[in-house]
Amino acid sequence: MLDEVLAPAALENLHNSIAPVQATTTRSTCPYCGVGCGVLASANGAEVIGDPAHPANFGRLCSKGSALGETLGLGGRLLHPMRRQADGAFARVSWDVALDEAAGGFRRIVDEHGPDAVAVYLSGQLLTEDYYVANKLMKGFIGSANVDTNSRLCMASTVAGHKRAFGADVVPGCYEDLDEADLIVLVGSNAAWCHPILFQRIMRNKEERGAKLVVIDTRRTPTAESADLFLQIAPGADQALFCGLLVNLAKVGAFDADYIRQYTTGFESALTAARNIAPSIEATAMSTQLREVDIAAFFELFARTTRTVTAFSQGVNQSAQGTDKVNAIINCHLATGRVGKPGASPFSLTGQPNAMGGREVGGLANSLAAHMGFEPANIDRVRRFWNAPRMAPREGLKAVQMFDAIARGDIKALWVVGTNPAASLPNANAARDALSKLELFIVSDNVTSNDTINSGAHLLLPAQAWGEKSGAVTNSERRISRQRAFMPAPGEARADWAIFADVARRMGFAGFDYGVAADVFREHAALSAFENDATRAFDIGGLARLSDAEYDALEPTQWPIRDGDGKGRARLFADGAFFSQGGRATFIAPAKPTLATTLTKDFPLRLNTGRIRDQWHTMTRTGASPRLARHLPEPFLEINPSDAADLGVEDGGFARVATPYGSCVLRAVATDRQPAGHVFAPIHWTDETAEDARIGALVAPFVDPFSGQPESKATPAIVTPLRFARQGFLLSRNPITLPEGVWWTRVAVADGYGYRVAADLSDDGWTDIIRAASACEDVAQLIDETKSLFSGAAFVEDRATLIWALAPVSPSWDLALELFARDRLDQSERLSLLSGRSGRQLTDDGPLVCSCFRVGQKQIEAAIQQGCRSAPDVGEATRAGSNCGSCRPEIQRLIKISLAAESAMDLAREDQTSMKEGASDETVGF
Repeated sequence: MLDEVLAPAALENLHNSIAPVQATTTRSTCPYCGVGCGVLASANGAEVIGDPAHPANFGRLCSKGSALGETLGLGGRLLHPMRRQADGAFARVSWDVALDEAAGGFRRIVDEHGPDAVAVYLSGQLLTEDYYVANKLMKGFIGSANVDTNSRLCMASTVAGHKRAFGADVVPGCYEDLDEADLIVLVGSNAAWCHPILFQRIMRNKEERGAKLVVIDTRRTPTAESADLFLQIAPGADQALFCGLLVNLAKVGAFDADYIRQYTTGFESALTAARNIAPSIEATAMSTQLREVDIAAFFELFARTTRTVTAFSQGVNQSAQGTDKVNAIINCHLATGRVGKPGASPFSLTGQPNAMGGREVGGLANSLAAHMGFEPANIDRVRRFWNAPRMAPREGLKAVQMFDAIARGDIKALWVVGTNPAASLPNANAARDALSKLELFIVSDNVTSNDTINSGAHLLLPAQAWGEKSGAVTNSERRISRQRAFMPAPGEARADWAIFADVARRMGFAGFDYGVAADVFREHAALSAFENDATRAFDIGGLARLSDAEYDALEPTQWPIRDGDGKGRARLFADGAFFSQGGRATFIAPAKPTLATTLTKDFPLRLNTGRIRDQWHTMTRTGASPRLARHLPEPFLEINPSDAADLGVEDGGFARVATPYGSCVLRAVATDRQPAGHVFAPIHWTDETAEDARIGALVAPFVDPFSGQPESKATPAIVTPLRFARQGFLLSRNPITLPEGVWWTRVAVADGYGYRVAADLSDDGWTDIIRAASACEDVAQLIDETKSLFSGAAFVEDRATLIWALAPVSPSWDLALELFARDRLDQSERLSLLSGRSGRQLTDDGPLVCSCFRVGQKQIEAAIQQGCRSAPDVGEATRAGSNCGSCRPEIQRLIKISLAAESAMDLAREDQTSMKEGASDETVGF
């Protein structure tokens, strides 16, 4: 344990004591996905709402953004530099000691083993200024390009696809295209959950303008529930579908021949490759496992709809052929001239808040700052601009390669900043083992403990968190926005860019004398314009001379913003002017679709991984919100009902899912949203938040040959049933240490700690846990032998301090959560805890559906019974779905279930009436 970590109450007092007395409102940007929503935050973050003036969201926030105020406490915060001692514990050290050790360790290893023996692994959560200084230090002064980022895991294939097609990593369109398109195609994107603010723009377009929505995915996601046409495609078949589309566009004469001739190259070879892959609708159907009629409907829609946006995300990128999939999509847009025009573009939906900004400053190992590559002229240009003594001469190691090099001993020092690779990388167990071999392992973060820190970190450097840091981020539409501090940094936390600059100076390097974030931003902007002359896409030279005050007041703006431009450009390439050699876009001939792994008798299923609605990455921030925890509180595995029946897996029970790389134990959910032969598990839980649920440990480490992005959607797996004698929950005012043999998930609850548990323990074993967790003698418990129910509560005066319920089938904890939140319970409420039945004054609303307004399933079902027949109707009655809209697919599903039940009842009544009339007729006949 860290010996300088304060108790949660003391931490909250610290934050309050250093906060400004007078409340103010600060304009900032949400720290979650790449939509880049603007927020208005009060001092201390007591209230965080959407910024009506921000063009990304116009005041709307998703469930995660709406709950930001619940995630700003100091529990678990890293407040001071820490060094691991010989006994494995951490002890506090000064910043001077920590920085000297970091700089000295890097210098020693570089001197002994060369610059490629050190590496830095960054995060799309960082600000542009943080990324820039880290990149400058490593690539320009240490001389190694071993700088990569967790963006490699989500958007690298888009980067590679953009470069191959456009000559630069450029998203041609903007969010307004989603408002103006007549056809929107979502490929590998569960936007309703992962980009809900953009999805609601799509839905408004659909409702108000009649735009059509096609969803292409291997799973029937909540997004697919709103589609006019859903194509449940086979894994890895995306480029086959879009090659088939390209061939069909040729057959029906839907090409823009003038655009192809004037602005592109490589068309014939791409079309020839497409004809080899998918020469007909019939062949496309065989490759994609889709119905011919559905493929024909999609092809016809695309061919006749000029204003088409094809938006794609992780389902395309996270593939061993992700780059080819991206280019197959872009080929269809180039062939029809639908690039950079109002309502018409290929569009990448970025995963992280500043994945784009990191790409701009060279955060990826295969790029230099300002979107420049490692061509000799670019290396020399950046060297001269930085006055760099030791420029990296070639590309560095990408994420998976980097950790392989650590395992081999080639990389001896690693600095991880703001991310958790021991949980998030593919084959994460191997990554964790590799970290233990490092001679120097530094982590900059704002938490005291995570899977990466616990893998042997030597030095912990406290970084500022969202709300405390200040800088720039760039969203999916190339829009630069400001993240602004509205809280003071607690303890000794510092900006990441300042930490990098201090280490650089201690290593003896000049050129790192930045005073504020604006200094870094101005240099970054100046480099983008240096010897550019409109020859490179990324150019924000128009911002290079901002004063500190102008930087602080910078409004959201899209690049390019060249020197002398009054504002940026929303769209690019409508009239050609690409950044490839010769100024033409390039059609790319994709390879035939294949999967990196094959199924076997031992591993007969495909494991797909991804996000859920109300959690983010490894839950460092969202995991602190009780509201967000109510939606899907446990790690789970979705499996088709037919597979579940064949394997003996019970819906709502447990299953062990294993791959050649690891295994997890998850709650089983049997659902036809999953196709037979495929299973899905979310990525968010780690060893910090659950027992045996690190999904990254199961994912195959195969990567795209062009982008280096891992395949996270199709790992061969096997699922076996698992049963526990009892399962249920514990709610406590204090943390509980659970013994081995107990499966558990830690869940955020108000003013306490929640645990979902399962085990084969005897009554005595559970009693020992309860006794250890209870600090008082006022304990009431119930053992119902007929139901094998073991439940009870402990009290201090009239307040519950511990509540538990355990049974063969998991008891609902919604009622217990409500009672646990109360300061005082009367006798009837105490009895309700034991019985699990709601009293007259209690409101058991069922599982949470709408996180924004805390609306439960039972409230929505009641509204439906009262006549609500659409998601807007339910919103009028309950407010559910009226903010971010990410719960609307679930509301629509509940409506469908209710209407189906009503229809079945009507049919039953008609049958009964017919039977009575028939009996009456027979009586008359006699």
